[in-house]
Amino acid sequence: MQSRKGSLSIESENMFPIIKKWLYSDHDIFIRELVSNGCDAITKLKKLDIMGEYTLPDDYKPSIQVVVDTEGKSLSFTDTGLGMTEDEVDEYINQVAFSGATDFLEKYKDKANEEQIIGHFGLGFYSAFMVADRVTIDTLSWKEGATPVRWESEGGINFEMSEGDKKEIGTTITLYLSEDSLEFANEYRVREVLTKYCSFMPVEILLSKEGAEQEYETIDKEELREDDVVVENIVEEAKTEERENENGEKEVVEVSPRKEKVKINKRPVSISTTTPLWMKHPNDCTDDEYKEFYRSVFNDYKEPLFWIHLNMDYPFNLKGILYFPKVNTEYDNLEGVIKLYNNQVFIADNIKEVIPEFLMLLKGVIDCPDLPLNVSRSALQNDGFVKKISDYITKKVADKLSGMYKVDKENYEKYWEDISPFIKYGCLKDSKFREKMSDYIIFKDLNDKYITLPEYVDAVKEKDGDTKENTAENTENTDASENKDGENEEEPTTVYYVTDMQQQSQYVNMFKEQNINAVVLSHNIDQAFISQLEQGDLKVSFKRIDAGLNDTMKDDADEETIKKETEELSEIFKKALGKENLEVKVEKLKNENVSSMLTLSEETRRMQDMMKMYSAGGAGMDMDMFGDSATLVLNSSNKLVQYILNNKDAENVDMFCKQLYDLAVLANHPLKAEEMTEFVNRSNEIMLLLAK
Repeated sequence: MQSRKGSLSIESENMFPIIKKWLYSDHDIFIRELVSNGCDAITKLKKLDIMGEYTLPDDYKPSIQVVVDTEGKSLSFTDTGLGMTEDEVDEYINQVAFSGATDFLEKYKDKANEEQIIGHFGLGFYSAFMVADRVTIDTLSWKEGATPVRWESEGGINFEMSEGDKKEIGTTITLYLSEDSLEFANEYRVREVLTKYCSFMPVEILLSKEGAEQEYETIDKEELREDDVVVENIVEEAKTEERENENGEKEVVEVSPRKEKVKINKRPVSISTTTPLWMKHPNDCTDDEYKEFYRSVFNDYKEPLFWIHLNMDYPFNLKGILYFPKVNTEYDNLEGVIKLYNNQVFIADNIKEVIPEFLMLLKGVIDCPDLPLNVSRSALQNDGFVKKISDYITKKVADKLSGMYKVDKENYEKYWEDISPFIKYGCLKDSKFREKMSDYIIFKDLNDKYITLPEYVDAVKEKDGDTKENTAENTENTDASENKDGENEEEPTTVYYVTDMQQQSQYVNMFKEQNINAVVLSHNIDQAFISQLEQGDLKVSFKRIDAGLNDTMKDDADEETIKKETEELSEIFKKALGKENLEVKVEKLKNENVSSMLTLSEETRRMQDMMKMYSAGGAGMDMDMFGDSATLVLNSSNKLVQYILNNKDAENVDMFCKQLYDLAVLANHPLKAEEMTEFVNRSNEIMLLLAK
């Protein structure tokens, strides 16, 4: 062929001058692009063999050799693909407007579809100029009588093309690195990038260092392969020992048989696993394989709870595995990772357009060759199609969870504490997921059993014997429950809940004594979640167990007596505590051992929680604006309370008032540091009085 020079033909819409600087967000991505192009070339050659247009040699080995030359400051990529003719180099390299993979698929779309072509873009090759001052291509086409071609360009604008000297079919691309990109002349840096992007490509990827010393390994002779280079034959003679037999006689026993081994050049180890687990059919995968894949990809020593294997061919091609990890932290500290692949080529982590936001708490891989990626394979186009993929993933996750509830409820309950934040977050963020999961949300109750919300409501109504109310509170303001037509609307059922079984144990015990159930909601996400449940079709109103007293906990009492005791005790406690705004309420409780307790209305608590959230967000909210909003409830059936009532002028009444108040606070929430110090000192003082 005749040597010639020229300028690259770049159409205006391709904007080649910006490729080097702006097209790819990460400069290391050029390695992915060049390896992907090599994979394309190999896949095309194999297709030609399948279609009978070319016959692969018997010893053909599809592979991509990546060679780092530290001294020469270069990096080369050699594939065993179909190579290029002079005209093809002209078309696919010199004229940047075309995509080799796209053109190839169009030409053969009706002849073969057994495998996908990775590349969709003609610009991938030019990512090399992000790190290289000079790039050369040496290529030999598969076509009979083809002439090898050598192409060279400095800066990516002007080129020189001439006849080359390549002997084997395929392509070698060599990058002569610029001074600010010499990190890629380091073998370990290149290995890191290959591992990141190319760990699961469908072709073996072999990395070596130019000028590195030959390494060796020793294997059993029967393991020898035809392509092994034998350096030395080794014979290990049998090993014997003198031992005493059953009769006490000494004899020579063979403990290791004679072995024939060979020392060979160390076999190259592929960086890529050509058939990753997600590409297999779920029926062909074992639990151990799923767990090992999880450990190797995510470096997580904890075993996942369970997983979902996605395997779809229509209406789009999507495969993957989603793992539900073991959770030991609070919701706001959870961090998952979903790795997105395109034909086994790594694209990015956690691409929000494809993966629903709530799934970001999981760990997994998703491979979708049909993704409409842009030219840099790092962003998505065609929002409608991507939304369908996202909806499909959501559906499959919901199907897995609901199926587990139906056929494996024991494990569903066992995993619930770990998966509930994820499910609740999904319900908050995705209406379709919420619709599918609404019947499978469970709650642990005070009896350590799991129940659904409808089961809780039915139990309350059955106990009360009235479908319209479950406590006396629900009968208040009955006029407000009438609609415009004068018909009574059903009052919401009160669902009691606990946020801390230990801290709220006094209230829990009182509920258990009266056979009143409650659900445990101990996670940060629960407050937002119950607000959503209250807006659902099931009419419920959530109320923490310390928000008020259920009527079943009280004994009948004379209203006038209670009113009088409330006035007297209110005056005594306000004076003793120095809290003029303190609200005191006297009740006659069935449990005489309960002396005092704090209650805070559900509305006030939620408002406080909201204010704390805004304050944590830096909004500077005043957290003291609610003042002493809790109510101190005193039990008139308790002997200590009666003592204070009957000995209001006694010497130690103030001390007893403070102690009862602090005990009520402790049963509701932790004391502040200075309050705790005062409480401990006072407790010691009371014990000294008892000792006298």
